[in-house]
Amino acid sequence: MREREGLDQTDIRILSAVQKHGQLSKTKLAEIVNLSPTPAWARLTRLRSAGYIRGYHADIVLERVIDATRVVVTVSLSHHRRADFCKFETHIRSIDEVINCVATGGGIDYVMTVVAPSFSAFQNLMDDLLSADLSIDRYMTYFATRLIKAEQPNLAKLVTQSKR
Repeated sequence: MREREGLDQTDIRILSAVQKHGQLSKTKLAEIVNLSPTPAWARLTRLRSAGYIRGYHADIVLERVIDATRVVVTVSLSHHRRADFCKFETHIRSIDEVINCVATGGGIDYVMTVVAPSFSAFQNLMDDLLSADLSIDRYMTYFATRLIKAEQPNLAKLVTQSKR
């Protein structure tokens, strides 16, 4: 993976800081990235405007709030036309319970993570997917027993390693 054009090491440090800490004050951001406050804030504003930051959110410990069911689902479509992929992906984006979905190459087309309040709610969601005319050929479910790790990649480390 290579660093995108127009980003320098200071931009990467700023992106890493907001990725790790979320919204920061001008002073705290400057302290973390070793830059004076006004230039640090101007760079952050430029990065936001250029679309490098999708948004800010809190990482809630779901297990402390509700006893939810987390399921990893692999999906294969019966047809591999662009329209089929687009229809499936558009539908998946509208389902709140699907918290992650990636298209894959190889034997399956998608791997997604679903969080539902119960096994029966998960099964209802899958029944709805199957009856939504999305060209789903088959799916496999893997019920998660524990969440071991769920993080964003270490951006600074990733960029550094890509330069080797």
